[in-house]
Amino acid sequence: MHRLLSLGLSLALAATLAAEVQVGGTVAGFKLTEVNGKAADFASFQGATTVVTFVATKCPISNDYNDRMNAVYTDYSAKGVKFIFINSNSAEPAAEVAEHAKQVNFAFPVYKDENNVVADQFGAQVTPESFVIDKGGAVRYHGYVDDSRNASRIQFQGLRAALDAVLAGRPVEKAETKAFGCTIKRVKK
Repeated sequence: MHRLLSLGLSLALAATLAAEVQVGGTVAGFKLTEVNGKAADFASFQGATTVVTFVATKCPISNDYNDRMNAVYTDYSAKGVKFIFINSNSAEPAAEVAEHAKQVNFAFPVYKDENNVVADQFGAQVTPESFVIDKGGAVRYHGYVDDSRNASRIQFQGLRAALDAVLAGRPVEKAETKAFGCTIKRVKK
């Protein structure tokens, strides 16, 4: 009986992990609402390189990246890259997220993932955590924005390197890096 239960739990975990986005895999569309109330339908990632980044208001690590995320957004939006910044923390209501975005001068909209559906779909665990999706809809990068919370100690800018490679039509050398930050606070299901 114990072995059967163990096997069942292992299969359930494998099914959950298989459902998460993997580098090289594709992303199903989803719908979200901007924290200011505007609905958005991300039905397809075909046709534009897209960055999906999970962010938080209360996470000091995510907040250390606010200026860098603004810079990446500004630099690569000019090159035709689309960005989707998502707050999936159950403890951070949309009004609080909207106020935070205003206070820190985000140059981009932030979307609220009320029931962690999108975070679960991507398998996102921490904030900040980024995914790069190419024009064909394939995930080409998953990981950190860069390798240091302290901007003066950055040695590798994973997100920028991935975007540069994808935009140039080259393989991404480091397609996965270990995102670090605060755990996404999920809704209890």
